[in-house]
Amino acid sequence: MPFDLLSAVLGTFVGLLPIANPFSTAAVFVAITQRFTETQARHQARRACIYMAIVLLASLFAGALIMEFFGISIPALRIAGGLIVARIGFDMLSPEPDPDVGETHREEIRQMTDLAFTPLAMPMLSGPGSIAVTVGMAAGAETPWEYGAIALGIVLVAYSSWLVLRSARRIVAWLGSTGVTVLTRVMGFLLVCVGVQFIGDGVVEILSNEEIFGASIAAIEAIGQR
Repeated sequence: MPFDLLSAVLGTFVGLLPIANPFSTAAVFVAITQRFTETQARHQARRACIYMAIVLLASLFAGALIMEFFGISIPALRIAGGLIVARIGFDMLSPEPDPDVGETHREEIRQMTDLAFTPLAMPMLSGPGSIAVTVGMAAGAETPWEYGAIALGIVLVAYSSWLVLRSARRIVAWLGSTGVTVLTRVMGFLLVCVGVQFIGDGVVEILSNEEIFGASIAAIEAIGQR
């Protein structure tokens, strides 16, 4: 049991950290907090990571209710989540040039006094990919201990993100633009692997479900007899 719970914590941490990708967010964080003092920037980083943890924890504990309400099966959720995560990973491997949002929009962002929730917590740290993975993990949890282990993994990801953001200016200066790009692509590759694993697990669960598989075979045989 302790080993299983430790695996759940580490699995959550390893699965979510590349999606949150605080190192990539650090570069954006430095750019949009240039006019902030060091104390103000760290305050924004702390609040952003708190918001991130709240969003993902809410997704964790409300995930089962959402699935039940919409009638979504666990295999379908894993396949959908895997597709989302893999897509994000491919985008990180081959990033497109940033769209020209215009100087007016950039100025609006620079003039914002609170950047913690938007855009830092959402959609950067806890975007659709992170939420999809969290809901998928919630679907596989059966006991309160497992939920607690996943929640601990989420808190560890939020804490790690805070450590990165609070030192963002030094990290970005040390890595440089090339280092950030390389790190982003490595995490993108890991995300593709995680997404493919999710899809594979979902397909295996569907094929191993006798009711679903039997119904599919019966439908194919009925079509063949026509």
